[in-house]
Amino acid sequence: MMHRSSPVSSAAASAPARPFATPELIGDHPLVQQLRALVTRVARTDATVLIEGESGTGKEVAARMIHAASVRSEQPFIAVNCGAIPAELLESEMFGHERGSFTGAVGSRAGMFQLAHRGTIFLDEIGEMSAALQVKLLRVLQEQEVRPVGSDRTLKVDVRVVAATNKDLEREVAAGRFREDLYYRLNVVPVSMPPLRERRSDIPVLVEHFLTKLVARHGREAMHLTEEAMVHLWEYAWPGNVRQLENAVERLVILAEGPAIRSDDLPASMRNFISRSAIPDLHVSEDGVDLNRVVEDFENGLIGKAMTRTRGNKQAAARLLGLNRTTLVAKLRRREDMGGMALACA
Repeated sequence: MMHRSSPVSSAAASAPARPFATPELIGDHPLVQQLRALVTRVARTDATVLIEGESGTGKEVAARMIHAASVRSEQPFIAVNCGAIPAELLESEMFGHERGSFTGAVGSRAGMFQLAHRGTIFLDEIGEMSAALQVKLLRVLQEQEVRPVGSDRTLKVDVRVVAATNKDLEREVAAGRFREDLYYRLNVVPVSMPPLRERRSDIPVLVEHFLTKLVARHGREAMHLTEEAMVHLWEYAWPGNVRQLENAVERLVILAEGPAIRSDDLPASMRNFISRSAIPDLHVSEDGVDLNRVVEDFENGLIGKAMTRTRGNKQAAARLLGLNRTTLVAKLRRREDMGGMALACA
């Protein structure tokens, strides 16, 4: 925790709290429920928090939740993307600068730490920070004061620090790219954001949430996804996590012609995606393999899963498999004629 013992600049002192909608983590998966409970406990304290997780998992949402549930909720929430600001400018952005301290500094300016006084500063992509600036940030955390660029004086600040990264900082420390002492200063309370692929049961809930928000934003009538389209979204890998899902839903809201969003409205990458978990772990023994039999078994397995998922609807199953209906029907008949696996067909 940082405490105040001397005034900061008038610009920082008068900075209003940044307005934003009440943040929330959408979903009912046990991982999300545990995360919400952890965020609530952390928010009651003033401890420094390190949020780790892949891009798009909602790290800033969690940071805003911590701020909104804390005693600092009426004070500023200032977000700094450490990876988006050039290294030579980041120090000035964070700690402020004096007039003439560098080329282009035509006047004095308060930094983000000063603007966040008595509130929360969110340092996103902290793993991108240069080694030189890591040293200066460590001093801020230790001394609870900042020194503007070009100034010979320091300013006490009262700021709660929440940092976030999509990197494995322990590995970065081991590789010498991140200071170990700074890592331990930041990692007082670790918060881990689960990727969307580990909480697939939340996809329908998230889709409904985004549809409600985005149809209003774009002036569309109420829209919904067909069951077949939802299956594609469920099966997709979502490397960009919740952010990618929201962007995908917005694209569908804009481009879909009717109120029902069908699988044909989805990008080909989602319609034709095959989950890695559907691919068996095969090996070639010393005696060799019967390739035709392996391929046949694999194909039968995928067809069986598609038919089960679509409750025997051949048209929907064909779309899941990237086939036309007549091709799928022919494959089903051939397997029945050969006495292969029994598939229930509608």
